Amino acid sequence: MSKIVREPYGLAYVEKSGFKDVYGGAGGMVFVECMRIRPVDGNSKSVIVFSHPVGGGSFLPMVTSLAHAGHHVIYCNTRYRGNDSALIMEKCVADLGACLKDLPERFGYENVILGGWSGGGSLSLFYQSQAENPTITHTPAGDPYDLTAMQLPPVQGIMLLAAHISRAVTLTEWMDPSILDEDKPFERDPELNIYNPDNPNKPPYSEAFVARFRAAQIARNRRITARVKAELEALKAAGEHNMERCFTVQGTMADVRWTDPTQDPSDRRPYECYLGEPRIANDGPVGLARFTTLRAWLSQWSYDESRANGITNAGEITCPVLVVNNTADLACTPSHAQRLFDAVKHDDKTFKDIKGADHYYVEKPELVGEAVSTISDWMAQKGF
Repeated sequence: MSKIVREPYGLAYVEKSGFKDVYGGAGGMVFVECMRIRPVDGNSKSVIVFSHPVGGGSFLPMVTSLAHAGHHVIYCNTRYRGNDSALIMEKCVADLGACLKDLPERFGYENVILGGWSGGGSLSLFYQSQAENPTITHTPAGDPYDLTAMQLPPVQGIMLLAAHISRAVTLTEWMDPSILDEDKPFERDPELNIYNPDNPNKPPYSEAFVARFRAAQIARNRRITARVKAELEALKAAGEHNMERCFTVQGTMADVRWTDPTQDPSDRRPYECYLGEPRIANDGPVGLARFTTLRAWLSQWSYDESRANGITNAGEITCPVLVVNNTADLACTPSHAQRLFDAVKHDDKTFKDIKGADHYYVEKPELVGEAVSTISDWMAQKGF
C-alpha cells in the first residue's frame, strides 16, 4: 500500500450571471476548491477525477483507497459544496470543466477518467455528453448559460460507482405520493401513505399498487414543476427577470423499496435507507430537495426539465464506461446500475457487482479492495 499525500488547491474563473446563487465572492468570480490525493512517490499521466453536485467527498474510503493503490485522484468540489438549495446542474458542469481544463498545465495529466460516485454519476455523464456534443445555451429556467462556448474537454473514460440515475429521477422515485397539496403537506392520502399503519395496501405490494404509486410520484413532481414555471413566468411578466423564490418540499423518502424488500431486491438490509429510518427521513431536515429555489428545482429536481439524466446522457457518450454496483447499497439500488449500463449504446462497457458492499464501504470496509482492484484492472485494460 502506497503512502499518500493530500494537496488542496483552488482555481478561480469569471462568468457572467444576472444574479448570485452562492454565498461570497464578487465580480462574477467562481472559486472551485479541489483536493489532489496521490502516492508520495511516482508520477502518472492518468488521473481519476471525482465530482459531485454537492461535493465534499475527498475523504471517502473509495477515494483514499484508490490513492493508496497507486492512482492519482482529484476531488473537485463545485461552487455548491454542502448546499444544493440553489444548485444549477449546468453550472456544476462548468465548474467540473474548469477543473479539467486546468489539469494538463498544472499537473501534466494526459488521461482523465471521471469517477462518478453516487450523484456524481449523472453529473459525469451529463458533463461528457456536453463535452462531446455541446448543445445547451440556457438553463431549464430560460436563463442564458452557454455550455457550447466553454470548450469543455472530453474525458477518456467514465466510472459509475454506486451511482444513481439522476437527482431528478431518484427524488421522484423517493417522493411521497400521498401529498396531494403542497400547501398542506401533512394531509396525506391514507391509501398512498406507505407509513400509515391503516393503509390497506400492505407489503408485499401488488403490481397494481406499485404502478399506481409510481404514477402518483411522477404526477406530484410534475405538479411542483408546473407551479415553479408559473411562478417564474409571473415574476418575468412583472419585469423581475432575475428574481428568485425559495420553497420547501416535504415527503421525499417514501419508496416502496424501503417498506417492501421484494421491490428491486438486493443484499441491502430491509426497512432502511441510507439516511436511517425512512419514515423519519421522509420529513427530516436532510432529505433531497427539502429546501430549493425555483431555478434549482427545474435544473436538478424536475422529472421532465432536468437535463442531467443519466439514462439520456449515457446514450450520448462514446468513451469507455465501467459500472460498479454495490449489492447491499441502501441508497442506489441495483436497478439504477443496470439501467445506466443498459443505457450506454456502445459496447465498450463493463459491469461488476461488489457482493455485500454498502454505499460507502463503511460496514464492510474490506470490500473496498475488491472495488479498487476492479477499477485498477479496467484502467490497465484501457491503457490508462
